[in-house]
Amino acid sequence: TLYTSGSTGKPKGVMVSHGALRNFTSSMAVAPGITADDRLLSLTTFCFDIFGLELYVPLSVGARVVLAGNDVNLDPQALLDIVQRQGISVLQATPSTWRMLLDHPRRGALQGCKLLCGGEALSDELAARMLAVSDQLWNLYGPTETTIWSAIHRLDRSHTKPWLGRPIDNTTLYILDADLQ
Repeated sequence: TLYTSGSTGKPKGVMVSHGALRNFTSSMAVAPGITADDRLLSLTTFCFDIFGLELYVPLSVGARVVLAGNDVNLDPQALLDIVQRQGISVLQATPSTWRMLLDHPRRGALQGCKLLCGGEALSDELAARMLAVSDQLWNLYGPTETTIWSAIHRLDRSHTKPWLGRPIDNTTLYILDADLQ
């Protein structure tokens, strides 16, 4: 069972099959791409679905996972110290966390990191700020019911518009109108 805040703001459990989780981890290993050489900083509590990317994907490819303690998750200085000290190469966070990190004078510690953004809408303004410190920016989208993320889009300095993106492997997206057409 994975947990999500859902549209009500109250946590709810969502059943996810092992096959769906395996599809998710193998797809994420390819794009955005995580290899055995990577070090991923995990900021998410293990109670929420996006922790699945932070734990299962790196471990499935032999990468290292660095767990940030709850006491540092709201401290940008401490998080950026960990990024630098541990040689973090991949970091997943929500737009609100990215804003906190990018507002800090030591945001340069993120240079060269693969930045993954999801959980909230990524604005054009924030995407531009993130691309100023790294050319490896990925917008992630998906409800927990589709096994964490279901769509992915890479942004770069020539394509800065944060789109919903393409479906991850073995996933299909449908765009419906008010009549479900």
